[in-house]
Amino acid sequence: MSNLRFPENFLWGAATAAYQIEGAARDDGRGPSIWDTFSRTPGKVHQGHTGDVACDHYHRYADDVALMAELGLRAYRFSVAWPRIQPDGAGPVNPRGLDFYDRLVDTLLDRGIDPIVTLYHWDLPQALGDRGGWTNRETAEHFATYATAVHARLGDRVGTWTTLNEPWCSAYLGYGNGVHAPGEQDPAAAFTAVHHLLLGHGLAARALRAAGAETIGITLNPADVRPADPASAADAAAVRLVDGLHNRIFLDPLLAGGYPEDVLEHVGGIVEPSFVRDGDEKLIAAPIDLLGINYYQPTYVAGRPGGAGGGGAYPGTEGAVEFLPPVGPLTDMGWMIEPAGLTRLLERIATDYPGVPLLITENGAAFPDKAGMDGPGGAGGVVDTDRIAYLDGHLRAAHEAIARGVDLRGYLVWSLLDNFEWAEGYRKRFGIVHVDYLTQRRTPKASARWYQEVISRNGL
Repeated sequence: MSNLRFPENFLWGAATAAYQIEGAARDDGRGPSIWDTFSRTPGKVHQGHTGDVACDHYHRYADDVALMAELGLRAYRFSVAWPRIQPDGAGPVNPRGLDFYDRLVDTLLDRGIDPIVTLYHWDLPQALGDRGGWTNRETAEHFATYATAVHARLGDRVGTWTTLNEPWCSAYLGYGNGVHAPGEQDPAAAFTAVHHLLLGHGLAARALRAAGAETIGITLNPADVRPADPASAADAAAVRLVDGLHNRIFLDPLLAGGYPEDVLEHVGGIVEPSFVRDGDEKLIAAPIDLLGINYYQPTYVAGRPGGAGGGGAYPGTEGAVEFLPPVGPLTDMGWMIEPAGLTRLLERIATDYPGVPLLITENGAAFPDKAGMDGPGGAGGVVDTDRIAYLDGHLRAAHEAIARGVDLRGYLVWSLLDNFEWAEGYRKRFGIVHVDYLTQRRTPKASARWYQEVISRNGL
């Protein structure tokens, strides 16, 4: 395959999330989150795994940052745990919680690594969850207050701020099909949560802008939705419906000024959207400087009477849409590997929503890694050639998007470390660095060394 070079100043980095790596669930005044509760609910998380210890990053962050520097990372995207900052989700700020992120940011900067802050990566304070979570409008207002508090401490050193990570997951998986915290199965609640998450973004973006934040964005996980048969009108209608529920319900209010009419009509068949108040869409459309894109696999659908639909993850698709099973080589999550989907997705967003720079904020794959293998990964390392092939293919797809005119500013691999993979617990490994959960030993995999070379060459 040909050698490729990325644009000058292309940002290379890695991403993690607080509940997945920090541990220290009860340290320094941290309150419980909905994921603490969910992971303790029998049958919700694989083998009852929790994030109580995770990768113990809270205590080992300095060594982890040193490892980032060794790998040549230019940026590190991490999330702040809301329960560390406001244990009850509102009220007094916990200075000890902010102290941790103070130390982390300073350590990153000392190593020449740009901190990218995500304010919400799913760990809602349980006290707010008890009051309805994202189905309660007040949560959006509390989120803006929390965002202001974090910026007040870190804003002098952090330039890039992401409000939410994947609100599709928070709303549909948390309130629609219940596979994520808080575990509800209510289509009406899912749509209510969608709106309040977007409202929270808008309120936080406005507050951050007023406080002087340099670069403000949001991270979505848009789907590349494809028809089973490109010549089928029924399949095209299915694509339109699923695209509306997954993509346009977020992208249009954020970047086009309001919800699309066909999506509102669909939502209205499930719940009266009275939760959308006058002025909300203007707040949601607060200008952003960057759109984060998380991509893992495409979505293929067919329009079929009696189709099983997408359940709570795609409310209202039952009886009309069939989601096709993935084919070809799959990741350990059972996800389809199709790098061309990333090119299509980036190009579509750049075309339909022009003017906003894009950043790949997550891309990676879980594979059944085994430590202790000798070979190119080093003695006792992991020779994860399947992950290298996955990353290589998707970086080439990203480069193709740039060649087609997409304003793509960087790439953050998911994930730096093996970690707590939500409902899958610790059995799925996405990291380019292997973590022995018994000893907390970190071992760079072959993919980490490969990525180190990619960064040093700024290309493939």
